[in-house]
Amino acid sequence: MPSTHLALLVVAGIVSGVVNAVAGGGSLLLFPALLAVGFPPLAANVTNSVIQCAGSAGLALGSQRELQGQRSRVLSTIGVAVVGGLVGSLLLLVLPPAVFDAVVPALVAMASVLLGVQPWLARWIGEPEPDAPDRRAVLLPAVFLAAIYGGYFGGALGVILIAVLALTAHDDLRRLNAVKGVLSLIIAAVSAVVFAVGAPVDWRIVALLAPVNLVGGFLGAKLASRLPAPVLRAGVVVVGLAVSIYLFVT
Repeated sequence: MPSTHLALLVVAGIVSGVVNAVAGGGSLLLFPALLAVGFPPLAANVTNSVIQCAGSAGLALGSQRELQGQRSRVLSTIGVAVVGGLVGSLLLLVLPPAVFDAVVPALVAMASVLLGVQPWLARWIGEPEPDAPDRRAVLLPAVFLAAIYGGYFGGALGVILIAVLALTAHDDLRRLNAVKGVLSLIIAAVSAVVFAVGAPVDWRIVALLAPVNLVGGFLGAKLASRLPAPVLRAGVVVVGLAVSIYLFVT
């Protein structure tokens, strides 16, 4: 592979990790980069998904302070994330791409808008007490559906997860962003196992880009923890809408 192609992938890998940690949607920076250097779409998708596992690990490692006190929330959602990720990754191997590609842009756009209006929506449906439990009757099914999407494609999964968490859990957005990182890691890890067995993953590219994606995720986590919640929310909404427009036109 030419050095210019390698340089493009390395830059895309680290920026993807940072953007995923701060806002979500970073995997859509690496996916077109893989296509640009000659990867077929399926190979680009599954290779990208395996690489993003490292970035999600970086986000989780860099968010230890924000994860404190959220053990119950994380444990309650891990199970549905595992099952949903498994279902989505298996669907990728057996269904034609058009089945989900038709609805992916709309899902990302809807999640972005929901996150943007979440403060007003929360006041409309009734703001819970400070120590109120999560709305798990909505949270768990929504995480399950998001995990199916993440296992199948994964682009902007972080945008969808943070929107779900913001609407169903009464907590600071920066703390919910840390949970997003854990769930993204779980979904990506499940998908990576499935793809390692039955999909054309390019392990040389994974070995090259996973470390830089992990570094990007760690740096992005530190940046996200320092951003005011309104700024973080605005960043996620802008990235999410840009991603949905990109998906609509490609």
